[in-house]
Amino acid sequence: MNQVPSVSVVDLPAELPTDVTLLDVREQDEWDAGHAPDAVHIPMGELAARLGELPESEAVYVICRSGGRSARVTQYLNANGWDATNVDGGMQSWAAGSRPMESVSGQEPEVL
Repeated sequence: MNQVPSVSVVDLPAELPTDVTLLDVREQDEWDAGHAPDAVHIPMGELAARLGELPESEAVYVICRSGGRSARVTQYLNANGWDATNVDGGMQSWAAGSRPMESVSGQEPEVL
């Protein structure tokens, strides 16, 4: 497997720069339960059909639950001209690092 550029949650700035997109590739139920406030949600299975929703000129940080799906998406995006980086440990590390989260239901956000 090719090396996938990656960054740990602790190395991400608390406030992501405005020219960075955080892409959450988890399924809808996972997103609904808890996600980063400014993330863009495109489930991995829908990504190829929805690439137009991603800005091509911005860096993209890709996140899933633990880092597996996002690593595959990072490889795919980089092969197709994006500047993508995998977020190691995914939303589990995001939550463990006490990063802000919100849920669709208004319930206490959690990582499924």
